Amino acid sequence: MKVTLLQRDILWADPKGNAAANEKIIKENPGSDLYLLPEMFSTGFATTPDGIAEKADADGECFTLKWMKKQAKENACAICGSVAVDENGRFYNRLYFVTPDSFRQYDKHHLFTYGGENERYSAGGERRVIVEWRGVKILLQVCYDVRFPVFVRNRLTGSGYNPEYDAIIYVASWPASRVAAWRKLLPARAIENQCYVLAVNRVGKDPACQYIGGTMLIDALGNTVAEAEEGAECAVTAELDMEALARFRSKFPVLKDADRFSVL
Repeated sequence: MKVTLLQRDILWADPKGNAAANEKIIKENPGSDLYLLPEMFSTGFATTPDGIAEKADADGECFTLKWMKKQAKENACAICGSVAVDENGRFYNRLYFVTPDSFRQYDKHHLFTYGGENERYSAGGERRVIVEWRGVKILLQVCYDVRFPVFVRNRLTGSGYNPEYDAIIYVASWPASRVAAWRKLLPARAIENQCYVLAVNRVGKDPACQYIGGTMLIDALGNTVAEAEEGAECAVTAELDMEALARFRSKFPVLKDADRFSVL
């Protein structure tokens, strides 16, 4: 699977402006199976969402979800990123995974209390969301979720050595002041779950924070396969080698020895 990660300097509270900028980058990087955008990529990370979060129209969909559907169809791809959504006065940090024919959504489970996200947003439920796209099973996660390994723990399903997912997506607005933690947590999640990690963070500034990126694709051994330039608005493209992942899992089946307590 060919993946393009878009490391964006997000325009504040401007869904249409961000859509146009994202569309330009996608056109400049054609042919990927999946395009990945940062957390709240249509507005910036708005902990005070009134007047900023996107409301559904008469069709029950916000502007950015409609734009994602259009891009997925026109480019025969999947597109993924989180959006601040106003659902009848109740706010969600909602990750959409959109394909040409359908979409799935995941509402951020671990809200960032330190930044006040929990005061205005509603947390997603305790069920994880795993999507399958072109033969790859992907767990959907948002930013702060990366600090909670029990919630994302991979597990075996069915007979044989069959992990529940092959990759984790993390979309983020992770500030420069804590980027060292981001860079350490991502390889840990890849190693302990024997999977790829696809992580995209923003650059630039918003009213509260400075961002320098740290967008990267990491393999199951914790190696960085591809990484965006620090501090720069750019796109980086790389391949998921599913045959190599299968060989590694077969050779070193560590998940067989995992604890058997229940995970969500």
